[in-house]
Amino acid sequence: MKEFSYKIKDEVGIHARPAGLLVKAATGFGSEIKLHKGEKSADAKKIFSVMGLGAKKDDEIRVTVEGDDEDRVAEELKRFFEENL
Repeated sequence: MKEFSYKIKDEVGIHARPAGLLVKAATGFGSEIKLHKGEKSADAKKIFSVMGLGAKKDDEIRVTVEGDDEDRVAEELKRFFEENL
């Protein structure tokens, strides 16, 4: 399993547009991808799950990736978060 944390920099947090892009990116991978904020967790391949986190600016999100392609997926998701959130 791979894991990394990211502090949301986007002024409005994880809103519809980046959430949709994240889900689209995540569904292209075979690994299981979870987002964690405090006690809540979300399946990164489900838009309502991601939006349900209610992640705002300056919130810390922990991302876990588990599967055969987890190394590549973790690196690509780190890049995604930096470019979009």
